[in-house]
Amino acid sequence: MDSSNNKYAYFASGCFWGTEYWFSKKEGVISVISGFSGGDKPNPTYNEVSSGITGHLECIKVEYNSSVISYEDLVKLFFETHDFTQKNGQGPDIGSQYLSAIFYQDDFEKDMATKYIEILRSRGLNIATSLKAMDAFWPAEDYHQNYYIKKNAKPYCHNYKKLFE
Repeated sequence: MDSSNNKYAYFASGCFWGTEYWFSKKEGVISVISGFSGGDKPNPTYNEVSSGITGHLECIKVEYNSSVISYEDLVKLFFETHDFTQKNGQGPDIGSQYLSAIFYQDDFEKDMATKYIEILRSRGLNIATSLKAMDAFWPAEDYHQNYYIKKNAKPYCHNYKKLFE
């Protein structure tokens, strides 16, 4: 397989299990890894992050083929699969580790994320999603990977709702 078009994107939208579920189903997505970004401690554990003391958010690392799916389509999917207006977590998951954020790697990604935040604001929505420069991504423990596939279940707090054409 030609990997010259493979790129990475990073999204936090509450529990990484639900986020991983929706992104892994998208054509052009090669892999999704659940993990942590945005905090101060190198290589944190799930227990440390869930305590709220590290400053990390539950995040996914999406490897995708840019000739099949665009970064713009990934940003749309991000907004279409969680409540980007919730300020204190996601669904029943409350805490700083469950906040909504897009971790951008360059000006293009930042501008694309900003474009969709502005589109949603123009519809009268109060957006809780923050934009953060990508620094480091730390994979979560193995038992967190492919959680819903392993359980043959669907997410409890991530639902798909079409918002964009």
